[in-house]
Amino acid sequence: MRAQKTTVAAMLAATALLATGCAGSGAAGAGGSDQVDFMLDVAVLPKHAPFYAAVDAGFYEAEGIDVEIMPGSGSANTVASVDTGRVDFGWADYNVSILNRAQGASIRQVNLVQAKSAYAALALPDSGIADWEDLKGKTVATEGNGAMVAMWPAVLDKLGWSEGDVEIVSAAGEAKIPGLIAGQWDANLALSVSDGPTLIAEGYDPVVLNWADLGLLYYGNGIITSDQTIDEDPELVERFNRATQRGFAWACQNQEETAASFEAAVPGFDAAAVADGIAGQCDLMWDDENAESGFGTMSDAGVQKQIDLAAEFLGLENPDDVDPSDIYTNEYLEPLGPDEQIEAPSA
Repeated sequence: MRAQKTTVAAMLAATALLATGCAGSGAAGAGGSDQVDFMLDVAVLPKHAPFYAAVDAGFYEAEGIDVEIMPGSGSANTVASVDTGRVDFGWADYNVSILNRAQGASIRQVNLVQAKSAYAALALPDSGIADWEDLKGKTVATEGNGAMVAMWPAVLDKLGWSEGDVEIVSAAGEAKIPGLIAGQWDANLALSVSDGPTLIAEGYDPVVLNWADLGLLYYGNGIITSDQTIDEDPELVERFNRATQRGFAWACQNQEETAASFEAAVPGFDAAAVADGIAGQCDLMWDDENAESGFGTMSDAGVQKQIDLAAEFLGLENPDDVDPSDIYTNEYLEPLGPDEQIEAPSA
């Protein structure tokens, strides 16, 4: 089996290529365009390929934006970076955004890229696990203080199981995949679009049990910006959203071109892992709600569901003081339906 050196080397290379200084909101870039810094949730992975393809295909340039994609180090740090003005836009977990907003962060979700969460349980193909029922009696690893372990009781409730039906063990994020491969446990709780491609790069075809398939439908990651940016340059927010929406949709409609753009920008990833990361990310774009209202949109009911979830499982205090309008806005989005075919500006 491949060692994990390829994946780690690619992450380091991506960080070296992309971690540069920030120009600040709306700063003038080359040719009079607006220089914008966009921070990801974590270090660069194949799941981020649609953003790179959107840049490469000219969607941001067409909106007068010179965007720099920056690696992240967790959604909490991305939220903090946007809140303090270190970067203009970020891609962050919805629950993390809610918790930080409730604690005083002046950020807002302005574009829901993942209509569905990527929460999943992943196992190796020879584990004897093929569906959720096979997970009963098994040992599952996850980060000890992560959101997924906090929300695990919701999975047990859906399955009609008790707490002892699955043994949950704590493992550091970087140890989860090596431990799974070594047989220290039977499955991992992880994001399907992150750990799935990594396992493919290691030579495995993973079994992926999506929480969404159990009916646990939550918002995933979305685009955040600060209240200050919204107040001072709403037109920039609108243009950034339009470039992101159309560019992301185009990337998912043209996945081979998307893979080529990503591999040119961030070399070193396994080609099969890149393809899987893109396909998995694109599968999270749509749900029944936004298929009607448009890609990127959110609803009061959907956000209230997230607030209730954060209160029940993630320690959100005084949830009655948090209104959906504090968390999100659709004001800077243009309708984009699932059947709309997008043409790249560069074409």
